[in-house]
Amino acid sequence: MLFHPKVESLGVFLLLCAGLAASAQSPGAAKNEPKIQDNSFLIEEAYNQERGVVQHINTFSRMWNSKDWSYTFTQEWPGRNWRHQFSYTLTGAHSGGFVGTGIGWGDTALNYRYQIIGDGNSRFAFAPRLSLLLPSGEVTLGRGAGGTGMQVNLPVSIVLNRRLVSHWNAGATFVPRAQGLDRSQTATVGYSLGQSLVFAANARLNFLVETVNSQYQSVVAPGETVWSSALYVSPGVRWAYNFKNGLQIVPGVAMPIGMGAGAGEKGVFLYLSFEHPFLKMDPD
Repeated sequence: MLFHPKVESLGVFLLLCAGLAASAQSPGAAKNEPKIQDNSFLIEEAYNQERGVVQHINTFSRMWNSKDWSYTFTQEWPGRNWRHQFSYTLTGAHSGGFVGTGIGWGDTALNYRYQIIGDGNSRFAFAPRLSLLLPSGEVTLGRGAGGTGMQVNLPVSIVLNRRLVSHWNAGATFVPRAQGLDRSQTATVGYSLGQSLVFAANARLNFLVETVNSQYQSVVAPGETVWSSALYVSPGVRWAYNFKNGLQIVPGVAMPIGMGAGAGEKGVFLYLSFEHPFLKMDPD
């Protein structure tokens, strides 16, 4: 079963999103204007930034049952050779299990991605990412792992036809000296699988459904961990505003829905991206 039966508001949510997105469409838009491409919410696409173009990505998520919420800011920069991409991610978070703690810094990620196969114009693209995770979040307040870690993600993007694109992710995280709430330490691992299907209504309006399944360990005592899991299906919509100076603004909204052991959980996910040239590139 794809959607949880308790989410009666899903139809209203999508209708409101469609109406909001449609309001961003202008008749007679240029046929060669930039399309929306590397702006998914929970799933990573296999498209590096174009040469001379930087992207600033803001996300906010709020879960109703757990009371968890988080804000992230990611900045993506292409290398001199477009096959190389560097980025960093800053996080602000609040764990609902720690009442009265407010917001604080979460862990920080430094990312490198290499475009092995394809690009944004290919039917198939593959661009693995390697991240260094820095323990900038306070573990005793539920905002971080408590130790430096590494993460790898393997995103694959496949164009099915002119309207449909699918993205596939497989990732793993390893923290050699993660900490528990009592500051006890041991190694932890985590795994994630994800898939999304994006429908392009036109170059400036996309509807998408993303699915993410995560399994991860938490430290509970010296040398001891427990496994947890999270499964979400998230329908959403994104749309674009394109400007003559090369700036593209992409807002988006989604509704994550908990499945399996997390059935009944739901939330809201907000997305806002600014993408623009930062230097003038000579033609090849």
